[in-house]
Amino acid sequence: MASRKVVELFYDVVSPYSWLGFEVMCRYRHVWNIELKLRPAFLGAVMQKSGNKPPGLVPNKFKYMDKDLTRLAEYFDVPLKSPSDPFEVMFEKGSMSAMRLVTAVQERETGGDKQVEQVSRELWRRIWSEDKDITQPASLSEAAKKAGLSDGDVQEILQMYTSQPIKDKLKHTTEDALSYGAFGFPMIVCHIDGKPEVFFGSDRFELMAHFIGERWLGPKPDTSAAKL
Repeated sequence: MASRKVVELFYDVVSPYSWLGFEVMCRYRHVWNIELKLRPAFLGAVMQKSGNKPPGLVPNKFKYMDKDLTRLAEYFDVPLKSPSDPFEVMFEKGSMSAMRLVTAVQERETGGDKQVEQVSRELWRRIWSEDKDITQPASLSEAAKKAGLSDGDVQEILQMYTSQPIKDKLKHTTEDALSYGAFGFPMIVCHIDGKPEVFFGSDRFELMAHFIGERWLGPKPDTSAAKL
């Protein structure tokens, strides 16, 4: 068997499109011959430093996004729906605390990234499914506990996530994304023959599969494979 290809997934839980890309890549990590590396980063800094303009600041794009997310939620089978005030969620409250929390989870986890995956998913659920806050410690604590972390684990992470080493780690991961040319999330970097191939968004999976020599089986590969 050919050596496994390394695939990095840069994401931020404030981005609904990142949730779609995240779920698809998690579903495919055992279907494709890849080593998936989750790279939680801070989208706000990427947008600012790349000079990009969020779709929420363009009225027609913002109006389209709501309908687009409804269709995508059904297609990808992700319980995604817009919060009551998406502008406040994305541009006023932001995700700095949440992404520092995920970074802290990643820093202390050994032997894989299951907790990172579960905590990230719960944070997405809070914003993009349950219309809940992700900026306050109590909210972050609840998300971590729902993800299966023990009370002791949660207390340790809450002590870590405001520390300078965690802030620095999140900053460095965000800088890594920018070094690949990031201007938004999700951004997926496939390392092919020693070279990075960058794919942006949650609608490039067919193209990505072509470049890494794998087969795209739709948004739910297990279901698709069963029908073959």
